Amino acid sequence: MAKITYIEHDGTEHVIDVKPGLTVMEGAVKNNIPGIDADCGGACACATCHVYVDEAWLAKTGTKSSMEESMLDFAESVQDNSRLSCQIKVTDELDGLKVTMPESQH
Repeated sequence: MAKITYIEHDGTEHVIDVKPGLTVMEGAVKNNIPGIDADCGGACACATCHVYVDEAWLAKTGTKSSMEESMLDFAESVQDNSRLSCQIKVTDELDGLKVTMPESQH
């Protein structure tokens, strides 16, 4: 299991054990984490699972696909560390990952 910290825009933290093979979005949805709606169910067809990846973890979460980049164009308050959590596969190497949800998703 990878321990992932989901941080709401107001600083409220939710530390969840997420099974490798799931996505960061699936871990949030299965645990009712506020701020990750995942309207498209993880198909990279919306931006309602937008998160900011802690800078220390950016390299470990992989690179954005062109499809993800396109979907982020629809998200509010996009930053360099913005990702769609449905596109981040959980692995043992992501144990300790921290992601923050933008205020616009609350």
